Amino acid sequence: MAKKWVAAGILAAAAVIGVYFWNMFFYSEKKVFTQSGEVFGNPLMGYAPSAWHEELSQDIQLLYVDVTWRELEPEKGGYDWESIEEENQFLRWREEGRHIVLRFVCDIPGDEPHMDIPDWLYEETGKDGQWYDMEYGLGYCPDYNNEIFIEGHRRAVEAMGQRWGGDGLVSFIELGSLGHWGEWHVNTSVGLPSIPDSDVRLEYILPWREAFPNAMILMRRPFKEAAEYGFGLYNDMAGEADSTRTWLSWIDSGGVYTQTGEEDALAAMEDFWMTAPSGGELTSSVPMETLMGEALDQTVALTRASHTTFLGPKIPDRENVPGYETLLENMGYRLWISSASLKPRFGGSRLSFTLENDGVAPFYKDWPVCVYIQDGRGQIVEKKKLDFRLSQLLPGEKINLSVKLETHVLKSLDSGMTVSLGIVDPMTGKDAVRLANEGTQNSERFVLFSGQ
Repeated sequence: MAKKWVAAGILAAAAVIGVYFWNMFFYSEKKVFTQSGEVFGNPLMGYAPSAWHEELSQDIQLLYVDVTWRELEPEKGGYDWESIEEENQFLRWREEGRHIVLRFVCDIPGDEPHMDIPDWLYEETGKDGQWYDMEYGLGYCPDYNNEIFIEGHRRAVEAMGQRWGGDGLVSFIELGSLGHWGEWHVNTSVGLPSIPDSDVRLEYILPWREAFPNAMILMRRPFKEAAEYGFGLYNDMAGEADSTRTWLSWIDSGGVYTQTGEEDALAAMEDFWMTAPSGGELTSSVPMETLMGEALDQTVALTRASHTTFLGPKIPDRENVPGYETLLENMGYRLWISSASLKPRFGGSRLSFTLENDGVAPFYKDWPVCVYIQDGRGQIVEKKKLDFRLSQLLPGEKINLSVKLETHVLKSLDSGMTVSLGIVDPMTGKDAVRLANEGTQNSERFVLFSGQ
């Protein structure tokens, strides 16, 4: 009899162990998720209106700031940070977790004679630029080859970097400095001198790389320096068919830069958007009601062909323009989770999920992707950063990710435990990216599993 009881005990123990190992290796919780059809903005993408706006819709996460040298340094070595930062609300945007597109400008044609460089610089450079009155407007074109001008520019950029280059607020720099509106072209047809040759242009590029090492730099044209340093590109004629197609042809084929006649000034950069952003501004040459109305399909097609991540400061009015959301839907990244599974493992759990990008561009920064385990009171009991570079997820692609958790999640779901995912903005230390999943309205952290 004793032997029978021992045998029965062994069988019972084996059954318990069998169930344990069955649960350990075969039991799992799985979910399939649905993508949301809602259109919304997200960090580092979308519309970028001027930073002085007081009222903004929630989808605006980028602001555009242009600074003239005259504004920046009214007295030699004396930088007017307070006026610029107050007008453009730097403190507000930093606190709200919104980011800035910056452009430094030395020549903006206007309605009256004026200079966009400081008076002291005008005197020190021997007044060797040229005043103009032409179809673009009135203004003053500096001599960009002047060594005093070049050295002063280097110091100004260095100062901006020391002031604004440390915390990620300035995330994109549209490389300006040269030409009308900082667009690296001058109207030579009225006798103005052309943009400098490559060696001199490089002196206007390198200071930005040193001063803003964490910002992404974009150039107006695909200069060979843009290809060499991995810059992005921007198009200030976005939506205008002929100009945008010409811009895209430069990107596809490179070639001659007509301002200087250099045959190899422009480089073929057809895949630049895979690692660096495409930006710009909607054109002023076509009425907004046309761009977003009868020509909307063309505007969207050109935006997609450009793999555009952001546009501004000229943007449509959300309240009055039906095409606003359509164009926004066709800019930047659109990340979502299509499926996830939880499985027990020795000493914890294994979370696996599939992350997809249905946008037209990558998310260009490697912000931390984190998994959070919270108890029934909402307290974080475990946080894991994934070993994964977010910038490598290209449009139309998906990636399967997995992470080992120390918590026995499946045992605790019934007590209200949740498993969620967030993408953290290093500037704020907070989850900031909204996934394009159903159920993520007004939420920057997506719940994968919950016992509630």
